[in-house]
Amino acid sequence: MLGYNASGEAVTLRKGTNDLNCLADDPGQKDFSVACYHKDLEAFMARGRELAVALKGNARHEARWKEVEQGKVPMPREPRMLYVLTGSGYDAAKGEVTDPYLRWVVYVPYATPESTGLSTTPGTAPWLMYPGTPGAHIMISPPKK
Repeated sequence: MLGYNASGEAVTLRKGTNDLNCLADDPGQKDFSVACYHKDLEAFMARGRELAVALKGNARHEARWKEVEQGKVPMPREPRMLYVLTGSGYDAAKGEVTDPYLRWVVYVPYATPESTGLSTTPGTAPWLMYPGTPGAHIMISPPKK
């Protein structure tokens, strides 16, 4: 289980006992966001957090993908899951996420529309994001309430 220290850096809060790594909500951010992903994605995710300090958006993605292709950042070739729960905040008194929204991501490095049969058009049906790249993944985003 990863979380954040007083300086806003990701740190290990507790060592897990299964195949999931979870990242707790960053208390320095207004919105709520937690994520759990297969342990084989940790190097990829950790590098993304490191690069986010200096790079945003596509620049961050492209830098990380280049490092995967250079063999500097390991990325599994088999599908791996990411679960993301977001919200507008957290109500500590009720122990509830405000406006919760759960989405799923299946990392399928280098997958394409041809190899998956999936569209690259965002929507509520599963779709393929960043096709043909090390960061290719299937987005499963149900309609928001």
